[in-house]
Formats: sequence, structure tokens, C-alpha cells
Amino acid sequence: MFHGSMVALITPMKENGDLDEAALEALVAFHLENGSDAIVAMGTTGESATLTHKEHRHVVKQVIKYVAGKVPVIAGTGSNSTQEALELTKSAKEDGADACLLVTPYYNKPTQEGLYLHYKYIAEQIAIPQILYNVPGRTACDMLPETVERLSAIDNIIAIKEATGDLQRAKEIMERCGDRLDVFSGDDGTAMELMLMGGKGDISVTANVAPAVMHEMCKAAIAGDRATAEAINTKLEKLHDLLFCEANPIPVKWAMSQMGYGSKAGIRLPLTPLAEEYKNDLLIAMQNVL
Repeated sequence: MFHGSMVALITPMKENGDLDEAALEALVAFHLENGSDAIVAMGTTGESATLTHKEHRHVVKQVIKYVAGKVPVIAGTGSNSTQEALELTKSAKEDGADACLLVTPYYNKPTQEGLYLHYKYIAEQIAIPQILYNVPGRTACDMLPETVERLSAIDNIIAIKEATGDLQRAKEIMERCGDRLDVFSGDDGTAMELMLMGGKGDISVTANVAPAVMHEMCKAAIAGDRATAEAINTKLEKLHDLLFCEANPIPVKWAMSQMGYGSKAGIRLPLTPLAEEYKNDLLIAMQNVL
């Protein structure tokens, strides 16, 4: 059910920072028309850290409504508070999400045992498929492969978004967990190689801008067609890189505003609009792919 190019959806906003409802509906339609295999609402790229709980739930509900069952919807529900993550996960299940994506608890630096108990508790309380999310570059918390292996024994923990960009790490997780756990990339630059070695998909920032191209690249890589995957990915490499010229989602929100989804200034503090010095190069990279 969960595979291929899974877009980590931006949350379009107006210039004053309010949610842009019309742009969100149009953006979902854009992804349905262009082959995104699943939509992740309210992940890091969706600015979950700066939305209120009410806004967070509203965006998830609206995305589910607009998708209307055509592709899976994965709701970002992680938090550094186990109770808050539990509440967000419960809400996502009630609202009809197909799965939840839970980032490792950030800032408070739990032990590996703390991570295990955090995820185990939420999985046992809420009967919805759950995807682990390891991104130590943002969280200051690294979930080690042995902890992932322990968690893979829990039935509704079905996958991990491994965003270290470390292919050896991904390989170790695959070897430890086997068929019990799918591995998704959370790093567009290394996603192709991860899928060629057995990963099942990419939770992608680049897919916001180029969903059809990312769908075809992921499809080829999952099928083991290196030649086709490499030919497509070569065209995407500069875009992968430039979408992280400043902290995500600053570049991708500017890119999507250029395509008509949200205001150019539609991003919430402490994030700021893309610096002028990066705009031309990013626009060229977009044009070379689209």
C-alpha cells in the first residue's frame, strides 16, 4: 500500500501566514494528476513545527477529503512528547489517515530504550499503521538499527523513513528486519540507490515540484531498472541539491509559489523566505526538470 514516490507535502500559506485553503486543494489535485503514490501531510516539509494542533488536524482532514481515497494519506504525528504524539496519532486515525509518520522525539535526547518504549506505547495504544522516522540532523536523536529491529516485531510498525542519507545504515536495517519492516528513503539525493538495494520508496521533498518525474524514477528503481532510474535521476540531481540550499522547507515553498501554490512570502517564522542569491539557480533547476 505504501511505496514509490510519497510526497512530503508543503502546506501552502498566504502572505500573512494563514493557511491557503484553495492552494492546498489545488496542490492535492496536482499530485493526483501527476502520479504521486502517497501524500504525507503535516511532516517536516509541511511546517508541522509551527502550526497549532487545531491547524495540524485541519490540514490532515482536508488532505484526506481532497484525496478521496485515490492514494494513501500518511499523517505526520510525531512529537518530543509521547502524550502529544499519542493524541496526534489518535486524531489522524479518527480522521481517516491510512498511516502515521512519527519522527523521533527531538531536543530531549532520549536513550535507545526511551525511543523503544515511546514507539511501542503509541503503537499499542492506536491501531493504525505506523512509520518510524529517523532524521538525526534535525532532531539531535539517532535511532540505531538495533532499536529499529526491536520495534519491527510490533505488528503495526510497518516501515521506517531513514533520512540519514547513509546507505550502509539502510542496508543494515534491511538485513536486520527483513520482510517485517519496509525501508523508505528520507533523503532525495540517495533515494535512488536505497531503492535499488531493496527500499520500497522515497518520502520526498523533490516530489512537490516534480511529482511525475519522481514517480517514474521511483518506479524504475524499485523494479531494479538501474539504467532507467539513473537516466531520470541525473536530471533531478541539481534540483535535489538546491531544494536544500537553505533549511527545508524554505526552498521548496518558494519553488511551489513559483508554480502557483501559495504566496512567495507564505512561510512562518522562525523560517524566512528564500534568500535572493539562490532563486535563479533554483528556477533553472526546476525548468530543466519540468
